[in-house]
Amino acid sequence: MEGLRLMFLFICLVVPRRALASSPPHDPNLVVEHVQRSINESRRSLGYLSCGTGNPIDDCWRCRPNWESDRKHLADCAIGFGKDAIGGRDGRVYVVTNSGNDDPVNPVPGTLRHAVIQDEPLWIIFKRDMVIQLKEELVMNSFKTIDGRGASVHIADGPCITIHRATNIIIHGIHIHDCKPSGGSLIRDSPEHYGHWTTSDGDGISIFEGKHVWIDHCSLSNCHDGLIDAIHGSTAITISNNYMTHHDKVMLLGHSDYYTQDKDMQVTIAFNHFGEGLVQRMPRCRHGYFHVVNNDYTHWEMYAIGGSANPTINSQGNRFLAPDDRSKKEVTKHEDAAESEWRRWNWRSEGDLYLNGAFFRGSGDGASSAATYARASSLSARPSSMVSSMTSTSGALLCRVGSQC
Repeated sequence: MEGLRLMFLFICLVVPRRALASSPPHDPNLVVEHVQRSINESRRSLGYLSCGTGNPIDDCWRCRPNWESDRKHLADCAIGFGKDAIGGRDGRVYVVTNSGNDDPVNPVPGTLRHAVIQDEPLWIIFKRDMVIQLKEELVMNSFKTIDGRGASVHIADGPCITIHRATNIIIHGIHIHDCKPSGGSLIRDSPEHYGHWTTSDGDGISIFEGKHVWIDHCSLSNCHDGLIDAIHGSTAITISNNYMTHHDKVMLLGHSDYYTQDKDMQVTIAFNHFGEGLVQRMPRCRHGYFHVVNNDYTHWEMYAIGGSANPTINSQGNRFLAPDDRSKKEVTKHEDAAESEWRRWNWRSEGDLYLNGAFFRGSGDGASSAATYARASSLSARPSSMVSSMTSTSGALLCRVGSQC
């Protein structure tokens, strides 16, 4: 209690009075929660520098003034289960110059589709700001990096990105939104092959039997199905520093309760901001192992983290701000199982910060056993008090050549 009183005194001395005006002045708990809300509402315009925030990805590259001349250094900065994703690090730089003329069967040189289907490793960048409206889903070949730094790049208003049986993929710094399903049609997935693809779901990024995948600093919203889905034996994935807003079913990890190949799935979800307009699945997990660490949850309408089919969920150092609705305070949702079953699932919370009545329902015999979570990715959680600064610049960054990101 003494620590709370000290924090209350600090807030009264440091925080502008208008930030406290709507909170009862004699209730320290309400004041602290109110200030946390105020911080969240204003922080995205504060322009924090990444140096020294404790975000190991950003601190690895963003403070380097020569980021543009040393783009591939980004591949050395991955953490978590997707840390070995090298993307196109060992290949040449491919510059996308053409935002239109999307031909799914015979891609035009200079387009994003032409770049991602090549057999060789490629580090793909963009000559200028552009909006890319795809005619069919963008099927990526292995060893590719899509690097949006230096331009404002939107993939929107059509089918979006598919990683199908591909490995070593990095997607960084892209706006992905308003993605739509596409009809079954012919799509080229390599210089030598094209074939008939069934109807896509309208995901922002769909990972199907993909491995060594890293999705970082993207802004995703308002897609037809999921923002990021990983199914059918996908594994070795890191989803980090993304800003997700205005969507229902945010993230599905695991195909179905009966698809047991997903037991080997390992996904790290770190430093993301789950923002306004989100409903559920941040993520929804099945079968595998999921390390959810140092994320900021500022909105959900149903629940934040859910799962079925006995997934292991390790939640560490996150910040959970519950909605005002009294029936929506629980962070977790154990789906499609009786309590006698889900009580055996290993879900634990360690060092998380709960605000406005949020609570996490842990479960499992090994919930307090370090051995159960020994598989945790190489990422160590920072204190939840640092989440605001570590996630303050989540989403696609405004990086311009000649200046620090």
